[in-house]
Amino acid sequence: MTQFRYSKWDGTQIGFDFDADDVFAELTDDLLVHGDLNQALQRLLQRGFRDRNGERIAGMREMLERVRQRRREMLDRHDLGGPYEDIAERLREIVSQERAGIDSLVDEAKASGDQRRADLTEEVASERRMQLDLLPPDLAGQVESLQEYEWTSTEAREAFDQLIEELRSQLMQSYFNQMSSSMSDTSPESVQRMKDMFNELNRMLETRAAGGDTDRMFEEFMDRFGDMFPGNPQTLDELLEQMAQQMAAMQQLLNSMTPDQRAQLQSLADSLLEDMDLRWQVERLGGNLRQAFPQAGWDRQYGFNGSDPLGFADAAAVMNQLGDLDRLEQMMSTASNPGALAEVDIDRAGELLGDDAARSLEQLAKLARQLTEAGLMDQREGRLELTPRGLRKIGQNALSDLFSRLIKDRMGRHTADRVGIGHERTYETKAYEWGDPFNLSIERTVRNALGRSGPGTPVRLSSEDFEVERTESLTSTSTVLALDLSLSMPMRDNFLAAKKVAMALHSLITTQFPRDYLGLVGFGELARELRAEQLPEVSWDYTYGTNMQHALMLARRMLARQSGTKQVIMITDGEPTAHIQPDGFPFFSYPPAPETIRVTLNEVVRATREGIRINTFMLDATGYLRSFVEKITQLNRGRAFFTTPETLGDYVLVDFLDQKRAHRRSA
Repeated sequence: MTQFRYSKWDGTQIGFDFDADDVFAELTDDLLVHGDLNQALQRLLQRGFRDRNGERIAGMREMLERVRQRRREMLDRHDLGGPYEDIAERLREIVSQERAGIDSLVDEAKASGDQRRADLTEEVASERRMQLDLLPPDLAGQVESLQEYEWTSTEAREAFDQLIEELRSQLMQSYFNQMSSSMSDTSPESVQRMKDMFNELNRMLETRAAGGDTDRMFEEFMDRFGDMFPGNPQTLDELLEQMAQQMAAMQQLLNSMTPDQRAQLQSLADSLLEDMDLRWQVERLGGNLRQAFPQAGWDRQYGFNGSDPLGFADAAAVMNQLGDLDRLEQMMSTASNPGALAEVDIDRAGELLGDDAARSLEQLAKLARQLTEAGLMDQREGRLELTPRGLRKIGQNALSDLFSRLIKDRMGRHTADRVGIGHERTYETKAYEWGDPFNLSIERTVRNALGRSGPGTPVRLSSEDFEVERTESLTSTSTVLALDLSLSMPMRDNFLAAKKVAMALHSLITTQFPRDYLGLVGFGELARELRAEQLPEVSWDYTYGTNMQHALMLARRMLARQSGTKQVIMITDGEPTAHIQPDGFPFFSYPPAPETIRVTLNEVVRATREGIRINTFMLDATGYLRSFVEKITQLNRGRAFFTTPETLGDYVLVDFLDQKRAHRRSA
């Protein structure tokens, strides 16, 4: 049997990872305001969010700042003069070691008692001291002269040979940092293999540039030299891109140096790579890669202004890090959707920016896939669109957000107490009373009889054993929500609250009161009927005008086809400033024209005759709007609510539920 062990929460355990519901909750407000799923997802990608554990998922803006800060730290810390100081110091130590060896040899000859030996030794020592005194001032010249020098001290010669070997290895590694350790082996056999490899690589590049087929050449190349590329590139482009990045980093290092530093390094490279064929192959490869990958940043340079000198090998590593930071910045700057982040090397991002940044990038890359797999959105013709499930989810999120602010005794399903025949079952029972519908609960009735008379057959029933099923009185309400889409709504920050109420009311009615009807009308300069699936993408009108008359006209036509209690819920922040003229064109005037007021009130009168109640929710109500709405309530016997964006949802939803309860009591 499976056993589970639980430990006390101490704050270190990782809770549930974020899922599609978390992402959608973050998208809801943005999507409702701007009505564009693609843009909402992109803005979420830019700003980031917090997951259900309260942990921050950094967005692209924050991540880009981390990249730039990391680059600034590196440039402010390091100095490119380090390679020369390090090499110069080691050469000084080697020369001092050689001078000590010369002095030791002279002392040994003098101590032998052989004057001729002492004289010859002194003569040789003087010549070698002069050679050391006449060493060129530049590093490249010193290295080249010492390569021809006949050493006295075995220890100094071995130290010099080791330094040269290290410098050759570091030079090759600086060009091709991603290649295997075989690049640091400068034995004759390895150098020849490197030359062969470079030659084949150059042949492939030149064949491809001429339009030839390189697939077979690449396969043969990897069979021979694949061990030199631990990244195991699968295509020629992948291989060449890796090498182009490395050679471009070396060129960027040269670009970032002072002219004197650059000349010294190039001269030093010439001295170290005395194999002319190898040097020619490397230069040939660099030219071919520059032509094949002109966008690799060959001309880029960095302004190092720190005081920490970089060693020769460290300088190449730092340039690679800076190159990776540049590529990461470019990729994040151009990422228009989460899927574009799938190409980011998460491990490398972690090395450069830290584990938190890597986690954020990994989570952001999952966003679109999670929403698609959860069935909340789908990709059609290159754009992301909401699915019906996604539409319902937005409504549920809006409803949950609004209900979360209500006091507990106003939440939940409010049912009427009245019972009657033909109503909805509540799956509760009660003792039968005269006048109740005889919806007998057989199970409860037989159980009562057995409890009264005991077990056995036959079971004899008595009238006091009868229990009947309770039923709930149902009423049908037909509602049209008229939503103000005029330009003043977003200008006064009322649009999000109004649209969230529309989504929440749609979710409430479709899930809790499926027999009810909800129609939707948006109105600005003109009014138009809206479908529920359009709601998330509905935006405000970029024209002036609040055409209540047209909105009420459409609402009446929609409710004429419905039954039950009928009402219009109108959410607005402005007085009527537009109406439909006999020719069908809208008329706009601010302040409101008398004709606009007259025809709007006529629609109120028509709605009243048809038994339609108009409940108006006013946001940022002006004195004129209050006066006008009071006229509506006098004519229609509806109600008026003066509210704010923060309390609008409370007013509308609670009022709707209260009205449902009132209608049930009177049914």
